[in-house]
Amino acid sequence: MYEGDYVVDIHSHFFPESWPDLETRFGSKNWPWMKHLGEGKAMVMMGGKEFRPVYAACWDPDVRLQEMDRDGVDMQLICATPVLFAYERPAEQALECAKIFNDAALALCERGRGRLRALAQVPLQDIDLACQEVSRAVACGHLGVQIGNHVGDKNLDDEGLITFLQHCADVGAAVLVHPWDMMARDRMPKYMLPWLVAMPAETQLSILSLILSGAFERLPESLRICFAHGGGSFAYLLGRVDNAWRHRDIVRQDCPNPPSSYVNRFYVDSAVFDDGALKLLSDVMGEDRVMFGTDYPFPLGEQEMGRLIRENPYLSLVQKKKMLSGNARQWLALTQADMIAASTA
Repeated sequence: MYEGDYVVDIHSHFFPESWPDLETRFGSKNWPWMKHLGEGKAMVMMGGKEFRPVYAACWDPDVRLQEMDRDGVDMQLICATPVLFAYERPAEQALECAKIFNDAALALCERGRGRLRALAQVPLQDIDLACQEVSRAVACGHLGVQIGNHVGDKNLDDEGLITFLQHCADVGAAVLVHPWDMMARDRMPKYMLPWLVAMPAETQLSILSLILSGAFERLPESLRICFAHGGGSFAYLLGRVDNAWRHRDIVRQDCPNPPSSYVNRFYVDSAVFDDGALKLLSDVMGEDRVMFGTDYPFPLGEQEMGRLIRENPYLSLVQKKKMLSGNARQWLALTQADMIAASTA
């Protein structure tokens, strides 16, 4: 069905097999580290506490490529897991941390036979340092940057963060916004509820921060920005937001156009795990704004990569091709050489 097309997964994560002892290097507690358990399994630790079980696909490109082959994925975009962002740390430490993991991502891609590309991370709590590092990362081979959806109590409409997004547009860096440091954790101590409830809300909050503040009026249209996990709850509650904009002046005071008119300014990935939800997402965002993303290789990711799109009964062949490949080429500004390298490796 998809002969002649390339399948690009724009949302996957990695951990290096090991990295320097950050607790010793910086003299402070609760830095992430990897506890290997044998047989390709490990536990990511935060200080002395367990954070997440992982396996060799995070750090071994051979395992990753075998699973990509199994599911018919030609190229994967890898990025750090947000627990590595270090936004709450001193900016110089976060910069050093970013360089460690950005260089580790490129080293993993070098072993990926042209099929792995990377997004960088930056010390977003310091805009000058963040701009400096994304420029360095792009010059070294990163296709863009992954950022958290907020820094402390600063949402994406913060002046500094808008400056950073403008810089990303200037240097041609694609931007993936990933939710992290979820709200109301004290009320959600069990059942992974922060990931199931707060993550979608955090993502909607970041999108609406750009729309309702008027930030999109100030950001260049050349900015290529994507929101993870299908844009969270945005598409499914957009009618509520438009209704509020029409009937409450406090909602539209900084937003000159209906919120729904801004869906052509950003992308979302397809990680919604339901046929009907993906159809609605495509209907709301438009078929040119949804890209194949798996959240691989984590348990909340798509376990059979690409199945949701390939077997979706509501999507046309044209829509499927755009989601699996064409839209990612636009977002990442991939060249024909990039795609040939991925398909012949």
